[in-house]
Amino acid sequence: MSRDTASALFSPHEMARIAEDTAIHKTLREPGRTFCLAIVAGAFIALGFIFYITVTTGNAQMPYGLIRLAGGVCFSLGLILIIVCGGDLFTSTVLTIVAKASGRISCKQMLANWGNVYLGNFLGALLCVALIWFSGQSFAARGQWGLNVLQIADYKLQHGFVETFFLGILANLMVCLAVWMSYSGRTLLDKCFIVLLPIGMFVASGFEHCVANMFLIPLAIVIRFFSTETFWLAIGYSADQFFTLNTGNFLNNLSAATLGNIVGGGLLVGWVQWSLHTQKQAQRHDQ
Repeated sequence: MSRDTASALFSPHEMARIAEDTAIHKTLREPGRTFCLAIVAGAFIALGFIFYITVTTGNAQMPYGLIRLAGGVCFSLGLILIIVCGGDLFTSTVLTIVAKASGRISCKQMLANWGNVYLGNFLGALLCVALIWFSGQSFAARGQWGLNVLQIADYKLQHGFVETFFLGILANLMVCLAVWMSYSGRTLLDKCFIVLLPIGMFVASGFEHCVANMFLIPLAIVIRFFSTETFWLAIGYSADQFFTLNTGNFLNNLSAATLGNIVGGGLLVGWVQWSLHTQKQAQRHDQ
């Protein structure tokens, strides 16, 4: 059977090379363009989370796993948009560690790229916070949409630093596996379809993704501090009941999730896959 019919996908070794070449391209790209692409990616992830919130609002009567699975699959829209339209996402940008491991970029270049993308993602997420707030979306479904945001964010902020760190490892393990597997695809459909289950799994399980939290938790804080009395009367809660929603707790969550995401994606996916599929070949080439 020919390669075209028997193996339409790239092999693991070819995927590792694609990942390495992609990392080189992203790291050496003009920083201003990278920053703009990062803003776009942060906004795309926020759009995926908006989809998740909408789908999971008002469905308390449905089985826990099923509604979260539905929401997780909807959330994957964010990564699909990045794959199709282009964008630099911090949690997949940590895969540039493979280019550093191969000696093709310096540690300074890698970290500068990470920082640039991280800030761009944050700005893109905050722009979507503003769009949602000024659109009045938080009052959708008689305020239940906004209540869903508050409850999800409140739950996340109840995790301690260590718990959030390990949840961050698990989240980006799945995100980077999704991105890495997308390198095997030869068509757009291949690349988009393969991300559905890994992303759906991490979201349904409640793992911690730093860029998603850049959108969700600031939005929850804005809703808590700036919503009118009409909103609180509609949902039957008070702002004081969401006392965990503050800047200090957000920054604690964000730092722990970020560190966990670096370990889960950069080391457990990027470095491991590179070591398994290209390291020996690279060493023989150097000799």
